[in-house]
Amino acid sequence: MIDLLKALADPCRLRLVGALLRAELTVQELTQILGMGQSRISRHLKILTEAGVLSVKRQGTWSYYRAGEGNAFFCAIRPQFELELERLPERNDDLAAVALALEARRRRSLEFFDQHAAQWDVLSRTLLPVPPYLDRLLGRIPAVETVLEIGVGTGALLPELCLHAAKVIGVDHSPAMLEEARQRITSGGNQGAELRLGEMTHLPIADGGAGCVIANMVLHHAADPMTVLGEIQRVLQPGGALVMADLARHEREWAREQLADQWLGFEEEELKGWIAAAGFGAVEIERIAAGAGQEPVLLVKAVKE
Repeated sequence: MIDLLKALADPCRLRLVGALLRAELTVQELTQILGMGQSRISRHLKILTEAGVLSVKRQGTWSYYRAGEGNAFFCAIRPQFELELERLPERNDDLAAVALALEARRRRSLEFFDQHAAQWDVLSRTLLPVPPYLDRLLGRIPAVETVLEIGVGTGALLPELCLHAAKVIGVDHSPAMLEEARQRITSGGNQGAELRLGEMTHLPIADGGAGCVIANMVLHHAADPMTVLGEIQRVLQPGGALVMADLARHEREWAREQLADQWLGFEEEELKGWIAAAGFGAVEIERIAAGAGQEPVLLVKAVKE
């Protein structure tokens, strides 16, 4: 308790915790949000991490900080602590700066996919190979009336999804990607597929409008994965299924630039915890082993509680 109170007894550290209760952020992003030098930010982060207030996740050369659970006393007082943070004079500006940092991530991703839409299928397949998994992913889709695929990309899965549901909706934030998907479904005669422009964090579909949501190699491109999972939970009907495939944790740092990856894959327990926190139950994760030169894949199925 004494260590915690000492760690929190600084206005800058209070602001840091307040920002990191909203999103996982890097040191570089935090320097911009608080308008302070990197050495000062790093010193404060070290104090908060040692006190168990924050945890750090290292991905390649980047370190992501977030509010942790390493201090039981902090966990106990956290609800009231978050309420008191709203009284900080810099609070509104800090929250606006966090939003700008996440928007910058989203904008970089959008620009990349608009630029590389026509070459995306070849680019992703050759630069970061994965073992075959699509049959197992499709096998997890339950019999429902409406399937929603987020991050539909060039629409490679749409023909198969149209065999599983009477109505298929594909959402992507890149107009260029949607045009590639539109050409694919038009040439294939898949009249049951409907394409919509939208963000993963603000899906263009009503509450409970889908019986199943598919996220195929999408979450590692998300600026804020927890927000995406919460939005998926919103659009699923009660008992609806989340079916997802994504990369297991890897160390290919170049994927950030060459494939616009926000995250270098995910740890199984981390992903399971996020999904459960978003309001899902019966979370199942299967790891598909990698062959030579490939990266393992995590297949997920969960049910909205």
